[in-house]
Amino acid sequence: MSAFGDDAAGTAEKEPGNPAPAGYPEHGRAVGVWPRAAAILLLTLLPVGCGPKNPDYQSIWTTSATTTPTTTESPVPFAQYLKDSGVAGEPVAPDKLADLTASIPTPPGWARTDNPKIPPTTEVIAKGNDLPTAMLVVFKMDGDFDAAELVKHGNADAALTDNFKQLGASNANFHGFPSSMIEGSYDLSGKRLHTYNRMVIATGSAPGHQRYLVQLAVTSMADQAAPDAADVEAIIKGFTVAAK
Repeated sequence: MSAFGDDAAGTAEKEPGNPAPAGYPEHGRAVGVWPRAAAILLLTLLPVGCGPKNPDYQSIWTTSATTTPTTTESPVPFAQYLKDSGVAGEPVAPDKLADLTASIPTPPGWARTDNPKIPPTTEVIAKGNDLPTAMLVVFKMDGDFDAAELVKHGNADAALTDNFKQLGASNANFHGFPSSMIEGSYDLSGKRLHTYNRMVIATGSAPGHQRYLVQLAVTSMADQAAPDAADVEAIIKGFTVAAK
């Protein structure tokens, strides 16, 4: 079983007609899809159960936006935190899980994306040949850890992205499982991108009660956040994590 953050997939760059989602691991140290240089984007919506909010999109479309730090200490990347905690992980395709359901809906106009640079264990859907994209990854977890404590560190990598502006975050449970969520925007290669990222530490059914890290992220251009909102909201609300 490999440690979280191993670069099993290699570099995934976007290519015309064959896009790799912005935010796919590029440096081999992200858990699933949350690397420092390419964080994953989604629209600004509140966690499931709270309903959508109406964010000030204009405030995130500018590349001059800044985030006021809440601590003087540099955040520890989540993959590094897991490694330091003795937690290892093995990727599992969401549709191959025997004891857990982890799925997202496919809105009209979206389709499954196949890219040789993306491992088959990762599920990616996209609208057309560019952003927005949604990515779902699952890791089978191994180690002695406190899930509620672990998710408190799930949003750390966002602060390491370029010019990140946070719009919302939560450590509330998701479908009864420990979870963390963050939403906001950042700069990448001269573009302003928008992100929603949720991690869930889920437990499979008896008798194994295997624990998994399930991560959903959706990426869009910041200036298209409002037009894409309906589709992204449908993905977020339709995101399902449950023991079978």
